[in-house]
Amino acid sequence: MKLLISSVNETEAIEAIAGGADIIDVKNPKEGALGANFPWVIRQIKQIAPKNVEVSCTLGEMPNLPGAVSLAALGAATTGVNYIKAGLYGLKAPEEATYLMQQVAKAAKDCNPSIKVVATGYADAGRIDSVSPLLVPEIAHKDQADIAMIDTAIKDGRSLFTFLTLNQLRSFVDTAHNYGLKAALAGSLAKEDLPVAYALGADVAGLRGAACTLNDRVNGRISKDKVRALVEVVRRAEKQAALKTKTS
Repeated sequence: MKLLISSVNETEAIEAIAGGADIIDVKNPKEGALGANFPWVIRQIKQIAPKNVEVSCTLGEMPNLPGAVSLAALGAATTGVNYIKAGLYGLKAPEEATYLMQQVAKAAKDCNPSIKVVATGYADAGRIDSVSPLLVPEIAHKDQADIAMIDTAIKDGRSLFTFLTLNQLRSFVDTAHNYGLKAALAGSLAKEDLPVAYALGADVAGLRGAACTLNDRVNGRISKDKVRALVEVVRRAEKQAALKTKTS
């Protein structure tokens, strides 16, 4: 399972890389859970990232404006990132979400065929009147995205486990895999949640607050020591699973 650490600037990205993050996710928490950062910040971080560290960026929390969003996707694709993420914030119907994400995927992949598109739903969709996160794998499949992701829209300390059961999350992951997609879990995850995410079969776990000083995603800053501790939890879970498989 890859560990994605959301960073707001080059200084934080350097800390996340030093701590062993697999993916540096460039975002701006001041503009929301999936707030978009500036193109020049994204390019700077991509330039300093070693080849073994991937970079992603967010397009923001999407309104139902496919044309505007597709232009944003094209702009993001020109920065050289490996992934672009779109949050289905203002989309209420699956059909709306599918059409919008189709435009995102087309714009991004016409520019860079190797780029991976991430469709992100929200575990707390009921609080923002957004499309159900459990429909995201199907939406991602229909729009030729590569990853289905769940996050939380409102960052008030409650994680995705507050809003979705383990069975629902397992179904989300399994459905994504059945469609040939990767599955990513995020949403105020704590260090102790990482073995659970791994056991659910997630391909990517995304965090920010747990990697920041004071565990504060807005006022704190990414710490390499905290990132390293998160990486160690993931690697330990992988080793335990490998040992269990070997002895069974």
